[in-house]
Amino acid sequence: MPRGELGGWVAIGITLSALAIPWFLWGSDAVVAGFPLWLWWHIAWMVIASVVFWLFARRAWGIGIEPESTPDDSRAEDGTRPSRSDAGGDRR
Repeated sequence: MPRGELGGWVAIGITLSALAIPWFLWGSDAVVAGFPLWLWWHIAWMVIASVVFWLFARRAWGIGIEPESTPDDSRAEDGTRPSRSDAGGDRR
């Protein structure tokens, strides 16, 4: 993964975290469709955070944690690494 992509995900995470609590709506009694505006903010934030997490899980899971793959990395035909189940003991 390019370093710029890691920085992008970090920026998105910080932004989502900063917007989790709507400080700017404190003290507001605005009501939309019978519910307070801050409740709609949280609903929208949860939807956005869910979509971002889904995208992160599909595109960049392990970014900055897993080592970069090298050309001599042994991979199975389906692109996965072979399992290391020779740790001893019987599994049933």
